[in-house]
Amino acid sequence: MDHLFTPWRYAYVSTAEKSDGCVFCHALQQNNDEKSRIVYRGRLCFIILNTFPYTSGHVMVVPYEHIDELQKLPPDAAQEMMELTRKLEGVLRGLYHPDGINLGMNIGKAAGAGVAGHIHMHVLPRWVADANFMSVIGETRIVPEALEDTYKKLKARF
Repeated sequence: MDHLFTPWRYAYVSTAEKSDGCVFCHALQQNNDEKSRIVYRGRLCFIILNTFPYTSGHVMVVPYEHIDELQKLPPDAAQEMMELTRKLEGVLRGLYHPDGINLGMNIGKAAGAGVAGHIHMHVLPRWVADANFMSVIGETRIVPEALEDTYKKLKARF
């Protein structure tokens, strides 16, 4: 069996829930969307940049309600989560012209959730060969755009 190591994720996985509470709930309480990197606040869900992105444009759709399982999400919040995910697909395609889009949820620590207590949907643009030798061999993820620039681009579309 081969092993693929992803050390760039360690900083996130090891600190995400060790701060005072949930990083998503904390971001909401700051009331400074730019500092928290909250791109958009909907009625039941919000969009926030991933602090440790895999690619430029890596965002998450998060319900306001702090819940740990998708099945616990009320239907209207689930609907808004999907509507925002669909909108993000179009926005990311327009801004970044990717070859594809990854959507995903990791529910629970064993499934790879860095923030296991608060469900969230990852939405990120992908390009053919974006997992090149730097991330696979060099153990370094290259994100060519500053988070502040990503924030400004996405905020302008919402």
